[in-house]
Amino acid sequence: MKFNKAFWIIVSFVIVALIVAAKWFGGGTEAISVQTEQVKIRTIVERVSASGKIQPEVEVNITAEVSGQIIALPVKEGDQVTEGDLLVQINPDLYEAALNRAEAAANSARSNLASARAQHAQADAQFFAAAKSWERTQTLFGQGVVSQADFDNAQANFRSAEATLTSASESIRSAQFAISSAEASVQEARDNLSRTTLLAPQSGTVTALVKEIGESVQGNGFTAGEVVMKVSDLSVMEVDVEVNESDIVRVSMKDAAEIEVDAYLDEAFAGEVTEIGNTALNAGLNGFAMDQVTNFSVKVRLQSESYSTIMDSTDSNNTSPFRPGMSAKVDILTRRADQVISIPIQAVSTREKDADEEDETELGVFVFSNGIAMWKVVTTGIQDNRFIEITSGLDENSEVITGPYQAVSRTLENSDEVEVEENLESAEEW
Repeated sequence: MKFNKAFWIIVSFVIVALIVAAKWFGGGTEAISVQTEQVKIRTIVERVSASGKIQPEVEVNITAEVSGQIIALPVKEGDQVTEGDLLVQINPDLYEAALNRAEAAANSARSNLASARAQHAQADAQFFAAAKSWERTQTLFGQGVVSQADFDNAQANFRSAEATLTSASESIRSAQFAISSAEASVQEARDNLSRTTLLAPQSGTVTALVKEIGESVQGNGFTAGEVVMKVSDLSVMEVDVEVNESDIVRVSMKDAAEIEVDAYLDEAFAGEVTEIGNTALNAGLNGFAMDQVTNFSVKVRLQSESYSTIMDSTDSNNTSPFRPGMSAKVDILTRRADQVISIPIQAVSTREKDADEEDETELGVFVFSNGIAMWKVVTTGIQDNRFIEITSGLDENSEVITGPYQAVSRTLENSDEVEVEENLESAEEW
């Protein structure tokens, strides 16, 4: 019993001694291990990145304006065509027959006009005779030579001849209108016949062939008919990309761009913004689809001099190394700052302001100074994927803390003791 009591007394003294020693020797705060980097002068280019598909800047859908069966198709996909070349021949039999009927109707209308003019000449002669007779009768009636019955009969003949002449004149006008209508029908039939022959509207390459010989196509002169093929000018290519609404405000016409095409992994191509969509792509006839991401279409032209080195010099018909539908990634260079003070993006953080300040947080960095992390409020400018411009708050001699992320973004406070880790890669290398 005495042994156990003595044991517990000794243990108690040991615990108390350890606590006192810990307080005496361990009163200091352990320094936080951090990574740092020197502030540097760099050129920063702000970029807007997007992905899209390569397409010809000019692409024409060859559609049928009349219905019929394809009887000739002298081109195939990939062929080069020149403006005016025959592309498609639709069976013209029905349209030739329609033209013949329209021409026959026009000739009949012209014959009716000739008959109407002959009747008008006859009516004019009858009117002349009736007018002379009416004049004589009036004179004789005044002299009392002719009776009242003869006078009334001469007046009736005159009025009848006058009405006949008027009717003949109107028949001529009607025949002229009929000719105009018939000639319009002839022109329509002739136009429909000409539409059975589809010619190349521009020089280019047949990039898609939808129909084959023997197949029928549906066409309508008032609406778009079926697409038979596509003819594209492959000498001028562009990338159609979708840019998010938060980035589209930074994109401007003629902005330079860097383009990477999946088919040419080791190559980079130059481009220029040529078109910026004014309406979001998720806009429909009934308004905007609220459950979709709001993106805008931006078209970037590929500059031919940037891909001239990969052109196939042995193929004289090869106007472009790209094919419609190829995937591409585009970096649009929206702004540029030359030789400015910059630091890695991860060095910038936010902290709460003093209680008397209106805003809750302020933007700044931690500067390493003799083993102490000093909070410095900064003003930033543009940034790229790695570095950010500092417009005020730092100079070239500063050394900023860049990591660890948890320390910079949350735990590190002003005047904390820190120590720099060794053998770490700089931000220039990651």
